[in-house]
Amino acid sequence: MKRDLDILCVGEVLIDFIGHQKEVRIDKTRDYHRYLGGSPTNVAMNLARLGMKVKLAATIGDDGLGVYIKDKLTENGVQTDLIATDPENPTSVIFVSKTTGTPDFIPYRYADTKISETQVSDALLAQTTIFHTTAFALSKKPARTTILAKAKKAYEAGCTLSIDLNYSPRIYPNREKAIKTFREYCSYNPLVKISEDDMERLFGEKRSHEAIFDFFHNDFGVELVCLTLGSEGVKLSRKRKNHPPEMIVEPAARVEQILDATGAGDAFWSGFLFAYIREYDIKKCLKVALSLAAIKLQHVGRLPQNVDILTQLLDFK
Repeated sequence: MKRDLDILCVGEVLIDFIGHQKEVRIDKTRDYHRYLGGSPTNVAMNLARLGMKVKLAATIGDDGLGVYIKDKLTENGVQTDLIATDPENPTSVIFVSKTTGTPDFIPYRYADTKISETQVSDALLAQTTIFHTTAFALSKKPARTTILAKAKKAYEAGCTLSIDLNYSPRIYPNREKAIKTFREYCSYNPLVKISEDDMERLFGEKRSHEAIFDFFHNDFGVELVCLTLGSEGVKLSRKRKNHPPEMIVEPAARVEQILDATGAGDAFWSGFLFAYIREYDIKKCLKVALSLAAIKLQHVGRLPQNVDILTQLLDFK
């Protein structure tokens, strides 16, 4: 059923300060450049620029960085009526290393955690196709309480849920509590995006791909799990009731030169959700996702302004 809103992203909006010096640890980085950031924010921005109807539910501080965030979101087509301003807490910021691999980061979290249930109405959920969030957003209250409550309402309203389980002990030190939170969210059978690095941090050890998929299918009861493998591409496992298990493996798109990996996972998932909303088959969803990730890897900060050409180049339903 086609709904008025393509995707509602709920979670952190913040400022990424990405280092200028490439492949240098944060303690050795001399200077930084400002970018709009936060995983659900990146997804919202990407999808809005791809022509989707998008809202972001998040909280900013009553400061210059908050003004900058709202201006950039509006400029890129994200509806901002669900953005709250906290008069007591400043806008959250993260310092990020510039790298072709998994970036190091130091978070300073304030307003982004202050998402309240009043920001998202049940009536809006009834008109939403995808409800999306992240492990980062679920790591602190009151945002965690709000997101879990609204996820349940979204599921009951017939939304498809989505989550990027971008787990890090730096933002969620207690693994047992983190897994309990993720289990609750996953009880609503979301589309799940994970990476090898995410899972090694979550489990405290390196597990085989088969063991990871089994955990989500059998322990969490999730049907579709998408495991990104960096330069090796992606594996997707789908286990639906009354269907045989399905495994799809796709290689990464070729990239001549990687300039910055920050946000590549968000670009991948944006491409996947874009294609999923347009009802492409799963294999084509992965191809779109990998193409968008490849474009991101060749740019520092967010996707380039002409990313909307993908709506034409990849329109191969």
